[in-house]
Amino acid sequence: MTTIMDVAAAAGVSASTVSYVLSGKRTISAATRSRVERAIEDLGYRPHAGARALASNRTNVVGLVAPLREDVNVNVIMQFVRSVTTTARHHDLDVLLLTQEEDAGLRRVSSGSLVDGLLVMDIEADDPRVDVLTSLDRPTVLIGVPDDPRGLSCVDFDFAGAARAAVGHLTSLGHRRIAVLASPPRSLTRHAGYAERVRDGFREAVRAAGAEGAYQPCEPGAEGVRRSLAAVRSELPGVSALVVHNEAALPSLLAVLAEEGLDVPGDVSVVTIAASEGANLLRPLTSLDIPALDVGRIAVEMLVARIGGERTAETRLLAAPLVDRGSTAAPRG
Repeated sequence: MTTIMDVAAAAGVSASTVSYVLSGKRTISAATRSRVERAIEDLGYRPHAGARALASNRTNVVGLVAPLREDVNVNVIMQFVRSVTTTARHHDLDVLLLTQEEDAGLRRVSSGSLVDGLLVMDIEADDPRVDVLTSLDRPTVLIGVPDDPRGLSCVDFDFAGAARAAVGHLTSLGHRRIAVLASPPRSLTRHAGYAERVRDGFREAVRAAGAEGAYQPCEPGAEGVRRSLAAVRSELPGVSALVVHNEAALPSLLAVLAEEGLDVPGDVSVVTIAASEGANLLRPLTSLDIPALDVGRIAVEMLVARIGGERTAETRLLAAPLVDRGSTAAPRG
């Protein structure tokens, strides 16, 4: 294995000079720097992670805060986690995963200089962590968008836009009574940002189209689906189309509709807003696929930029096209 001493010998300098070239802590002449860099490239030298950290005052570790709450779909969360960790490796970063909701973990990893920056998932509309994060001396990127980001950069899927696109597709087919089977009730109770944005986008689109709509939270499982369908039909008799923003409920929904003798899309059209790998379904569904891999990748790239000194806050919302997989059609009659 090539060592810093090998590089120093090849460049005709001391090991400390090689270290200064790598860390940038002292001014080195252009000619000397060029010899050292050429020796590093020729020998294929890669500094040890611990040495890099000491030289740069960095840990080469980022923290990923992904609370595993009862109302979140772990399979979906892990798609984001996989993307973050894969992208981080491309930047020579490791990822420290924090799964607790408490603020103490954020303060501990920051005050102990365990991480160079933080990525925080599952953002609520008025997220109490935002106050904590803005008080910490660590670059931070939110995967989600609170009502007031307070100068923090954010990236997320455009959930409101997806809801509007789903309604637009269904009304273009002639549907006038459309319902959402939404995230579990607890997601709304705690004001999860993604749940509220789907709700608001749906209601806005229904009003704009002059259609009728019902928004119904839904627990996963057959019984939860049956209760939510009953509530929708009571509020909106004759509903002919469903927008489903609940990956965990999709298999049960298809099973319940089949038990009732209802054909998709002949009797009821179904559009989903879902992470593409979030549900194991017997048939494809027309969907706006949440680009979890793109969101995770961009979040890491934004954090790397902020660790590198970029201080301009930005919010990026990613859109997705509606993919017609044959689960929607014009209403009968």
